[in-house]
Amino acid sequence: MIEILNQTSNLTLQDNDISPNRSTLPPRDPQHNPLRILKSARSDNNRPAFIAGPMVRYSKLPFRELVRNFNTDIVYTPMILAREFVRNDIARLSDFTTNAGDRSVIVQVGCNNVKDLLKFVDMIHPYVDGIGLNCGCPIKEQVREGIGAALMSEPELVSSMVKAVKDKYKDSVVIETKIRIHPDINETIKFVKLVEKNGVDFITVHGRTKNTRSSQPANFDAIKAIKESVAVPVVANGDCFSLKDAYEIAEYTGVDGIMAVRGILSNPGLFGGYENTPWSAVEIFWDLATSYGLPFRITQHHLSEMLDKVIPRKYLKEMNETTCLVDLIDWFDKVFVLRRKTDASFATAIEPVWRINREEIAQI
Repeated sequence: MIEILNQTSNLTLQDNDISPNRSTLPPRDPQHNPLRILKSARSDNNRPAFIAGPMVRYSKLPFRELVRNFNTDIVYTPMILAREFVRNDIARLSDFTTNAGDRSVIVQVGCNNVKDLLKFVDMIHPYVDGIGLNCGCPIKEQVREGIGAALMSEPELVSSMVKAVKDKYKDSVVIETKIRIHPDINETIKFVKLVEKNGVDFITVHGRTKNTRSSQPANFDAIKAIKESVAVPVVANGDCFSLKDAYEIAEYTGVDGIMAVRGILSNPGLFGGYENTPWSAVEIFWDLATSYGLPFRITQHHLSEMLDKVIPRKYLKEMNETTCLVDLIDWFDKVFVLRRKTDASFATAIEPVWRINREEIAQI
């Protein structure tokens, strides 16, 4: 099953072998093609394309819709395991949800063989604007399964998967590889040149090795060297926590796009130029999370990340101690003026609108 949401109801489309009835689907709009966006951002707006990267559990439909309100051009889904997706209709139902406004969207896939990848692409490509092959996830369980960062030592395998997709779908499917760097940058350059030769449309580079901690700076010299070694567009990933960071990274490396992950999780307004999460983003997120039915703990974690630098620790702790969605909503309504979509001033405030005494806040 692949679940397609519209603004008023849920429609579940049954899938027996390959895909739902695609004859009823409108074609993807070319303006949402990631390659077009990467090119036009530079040529029309003199800036890199702004991209929200894949996050396990957290880059689901409500969050993807949220960041599009703040100048984000392309948004990724969480990584989906191809083998589970093509074999299990429950996995399909839980892993991928979309709607007509979910554009430009790239689905990230974890896969280590041509057969599963082709089945996955065939099932999902009518619903997305691009396919991203994960070659960078450093999680040990994924590496043991031969996916994610394990693929950085399998350039021939990655190239064969890319080639198989491009041979079958040509330009009708955009495919990207998201990689990390090797300790020896020359090995990474050989890797990207090989996947480029076999048809990859663009490459995203996380400027760390699979063993580099996120507390260590990303290696932008390595990203710059990769950008200079290939002709396809390159996206830089790592250490983007502000709009200023995005422009500086792009200027230094010469890349075509900037991907934020941790930065945009904590501040969905990052590409809109906000230093911290604007209150408007909180109200929009609440509306989307409750409209689409995002699970309580994921909703709570998003709000905790978004408000970490916005409200005093005392109130953040109180919020994180709520144990169900009703209590969380009640807490927000008690502490803040949380406007609903039907309110005239919905999603217009930058700073939180407190119900409690401002002098009390200042003393915390």
